[in-house]
Amino acid sequence: MASADYSLDRKLSALLTEARPSAASLRAAGEAADAVAALVKSVPPQQANPTAASGFVADLGLLAEAHKLAFDFRAPEVVRLAGSHAAGGSVARPDVAADLLVRLPKECFHEKDFLNHRYHVKRCLYLCVIEKSLLSSPLICKVSWSTFQDEARKPILHVYPATEIAELPGFYVRIIPTASSLFDVSKLNLSTRNNVRAYTKDGINQPTPKYNSSILEDMFLEENAESISSTFANWKNLQEALVLLKVWARQRTSIYTHDCLNGYLISAVLVFLTMDSGGSIINRSMTTRQIFRVAINFFATSKMWPKGLVMQPMKKRTITKEDIAHLLKTFDVVICDVSGHVNLAFRMKKTAFLELQDEAASALNCLDKCRDGGLEELFMTKVDFGAKFDSCVRINLKGNSKVTALSFCLDDESWRVLENNVQSLLQQGLTDRTKMIRVLWRSTPSEWNIKDGFSKFGSSPVIVGIMLSSLEKSYRLVDIGPNPENRDEAVKFRKFWGEKAELRRFKDGVIAESTVWETEPWKRHTIVKRIADYVLTKHLLLQKEDLVHVVDQLDFCLLVAGQDPVSSSGDLLIAFDTLSKQLRLLDDVPLKISTVQPLDPAFRHTSVFPPEPHPLAYEKSSQRLPNFAATCVRSLEVMIQLEGSGNWPLDPVAMEKTKSAFLLRIGESLEGRGMFVTASEDEVNVFTSGYSFLLKIFHERGLVQKQAGDVNTQSAPSEDKELFLRSQHSSMINGLHGRYQVYGPVVRLAKRWMSAHLFSSFISEEAVELFVAYLFLKPFPFHAPSSRVVGFLRFLRLLSSFDWTFTPMVVDINNDFNLKDEKDINENFMLSRKSYEQNPHDVEPAMFLATSYDKASEAWTKHSPSKSVLKRMAAYAKSSAELLTNLIIHGQSGQYTWECLFRTPLSNYDAVVLLHQEKLCRPHHVLFPAETPNGKLVIRGNPSNSFHPYMSLNSTVMRSLHDARDKLLVNFDPTAYFLRDLKCAFPVTFKLWYDSNGGDAVGLTWENSKT
Repeated sequence: MASADYSLDRKLSALLTEARPSAASLRAAGEAADAVAALVKSVPPQQANPTAASGFVADLGLLAEAHKLAFDFRAPEVVRLAGSHAAGGSVARPDVAADLLVRLPKECFHEKDFLNHRYHVKRCLYLCVIEKSLLSSPLICKVSWSTFQDEARKPILHVYPATEIAELPGFYVRIIPTASSLFDVSKLNLSTRNNVRAYTKDGINQPTPKYNSSILEDMFLEENAESISSTFANWKNLQEALVLLKVWARQRTSIYTHDCLNGYLISAVLVFLTMDSGGSIINRSMTTRQIFRVAINFFATSKMWPKGLVMQPMKKRTITKEDIAHLLKTFDVVICDVSGHVNLAFRMKKTAFLELQDEAASALNCLDKCRDGGLEELFMTKVDFGAKFDSCVRINLKGNSKVTALSFCLDDESWRVLENNVQSLLQQGLTDRTKMIRVLWRSTPSEWNIKDGFSKFGSSPVIVGIMLSSLEKSYRLVDIGPNPENRDEAVKFRKFWGEKAELRRFKDGVIAESTVWETEPWKRHTIVKRIADYVLTKHLLLQKEDLVHVVDQLDFCLLVAGQDPVSSSGDLLIAFDTLSKQLRLLDDVPLKISTVQPLDPAFRHTSVFPPEPHPLAYEKSSQRLPNFAATCVRSLEVMIQLEGSGNWPLDPVAMEKTKSAFLLRIGESLEGRGMFVTASEDEVNVFTSGYSFLLKIFHERGLVQKQAGDVNTQSAPSEDKELFLRSQHSSMINGLHGRYQVYGPVVRLAKRWMSAHLFSSFISEEAVELFVAYLFLKPFPFHAPSSRVVGFLRFLRLLSSFDWTFTPMVVDINNDFNLKDEKDINENFMLSRKSYEQNPHDVEPAMFLATSYDKASEAWTKHSPSKSVLKRMAAYAKSSAELLTNLIIHGQSGQYTWECLFRTPLSNYDAVVLLHQEKLCRPHHVLFPAETPNGKLVIRGNPSNSFHPYMSLNSTVMRSLHDARDKLLVNFDPTAYFLRDLKCAFPVTFKLWYDSNGGDAVGLTWENSKT
């Protein structure tokens, strides 16, 4: 245990070294900040004129009194370094900017400038003078405008020194005005004072707590910065813990935002936890790791949050219980500063705080359950919107009438008001279908000219992340509203839902208002999208193109003729049930059938294209025949076990002959019961209820015989061994699908992607299923996915980043493993990696997948994929993951569309064989016809006339049902046979790359070339 802790501390130390700039670069940054401070202090007195920020003045509604806002500029008396650069070594990449606090001189303001945004305008004009002066200095390369915590009425300056710091590319200095002692604090009371006269309701002035907080924040910024800096000074472990917390929070893009966490708030919470008012739960004897854990635990579980945090020592407390109670009524989260006047968390929304608590709780899980104390999951894995939330919505509100009808800034800013409105609408519409809804509108433009005012603010779309609750709730077809006798509630319901509201009588006799979202079963994952889109379009007056909801954009690759073939899965299960009952009832077979188990992926909901009923696979004359039918039919493998008997032969060959005899006898019996059977010594196929089933007999003795065989036979498992492994696998995956309904669609997308990029030769379906299972069983730092898009994105990211060389992937579906099992797996893995030092490019298995039935990874990935193929898979996955993330957050752009995820570049092969699409066994499965790659050898040939994927069932062509069935090709795939022949003819010349799910191209790479 001690050695594990030592190893983890070393890794954390390495992480800190990487996250923090060197002492030399920090000194250079400090010198650059000092140079900027000197320039600011030397700005000469001059007139600050409103014309310098005319758009800003106009948008704050003060154009009419602009002449009263001019003032005589005076250089600041105090310019001081603050933030991480002042708090010792707590600067964390990539945000290495230095903060300069510039105290606004009192003589530049009137005592009532706190009213009606006059302070904010003068604050801006003061910065305009500083900007003009800095731009004239040769020491300054560039000055740009931004905002403080995305608050448009509080601009700040980003100043880029002319001398670059090599280790800190893009370093700049933030100039943040402060307003120490400018106004009477009592005039800015948070719960009672109205300081924006236009902010009224029914003609009555309303309190302006957000506006007042905006000014109070500036008034006590220096005092709070000094308090935080003094606590962190000379406390190395606290500084390091702050760096770790920043890295952790920044990796979670939806909590490191204007309405949730920032470095300043994190440091304030840490300071609080060192004080007696915070229980002194952080002390100087604690290690960096302990402080980090205490802070995370405090965010996740502390019962102090509902009471409000107060950063004043108990003996010097000036804030009263009544003051705290007023703050708690006014704000969602309260962190009262050292002065007792400012709520540092006045921007934090309840939904953001709940997400913060959820992330902190997840971090605790990682600390306890993940290897290396969750180092990878906590600090090195990006938890962004696209990968975290089950669905993402982009809403374009630029120019929307709901936005333009609002003033830019009253108590709160219009962008924040709209965030709250969207949140409220979605929560009311989706009710218990979701467990989290997160709305973010990063309103500040990347480039801002202060003269333009707020005209470019809000140009980026509103981003909404939706995390679903149970799929049972999310897929619900009917929402029941109030009883019509409850008139007020019924009127509200109808007003909100409009034309979707209807009065219904339910089976239990209840009459209630309701909304109905009727849809086909395979489309039920779109119900949440339909509700959200309807509510937002109706209440925000949106056009269709203003709203993009990412839910079903990948469905196209799973559809056949506009419908998901999974819709016929119910028929398949009924057909299997019929066959299973018939097999168990057979009484004319020497041994009774005890077990019947389906093995095909279609039965466990993971087949990309589950077979659809074939008109010739029904019982005699039970189905009216169409004019055409598919020539090829896929037979679904079914494993049979017979009751025990001691008369089975010991010789393996004799045993296989005995099995064949049993299967032929079973086929005869089923044929006598009205089923159509095709039988040979190699296989018996049974047609019933529209499907074909391939029967296989399993006997335990086959496992024993394999173990007794020589070393060479172990590399080629017996048929019984294969059946055993597949049956174990099928049972486990079926159980997993029962726990996670979205598992099946994610696997189907993963398989479709694998085959679309021509990896079908190198990875088995079972390996892909286990890989995706790992996402659900070990989702950290996320929750298990509840939508196909986010599950697919996480699959791509995991495939692109998993360290196969030094880490086994352990898939423990039923929590079967004990310490001995884990030890066995690690020993097997280390044994498989013994050859790495001699030849890092030849490691088998390159993809080590351990399960309870296969602890040595021999079943699915022993010989394939090779390390070079796995490297290629990872590269493709990385590219696809980046594209998919971009599509989710930013949408389609030019040539980069959703379809691109499944288009593979044929130029990456040494030669390409183009297949005739009309000669494939299932041409309707082809996603995109292959395009001829430029500059590559393309192999073409004339199509054969002896095969066509469809046969005519017209009575003039087919004389009888028997004739039609004779022309059926069971388990025939011309592409598979063509590839088999190629491999036989050229066993070591080249690698073959193809798509088993409907590709019309085969890629060839020479064996000695890079793959």
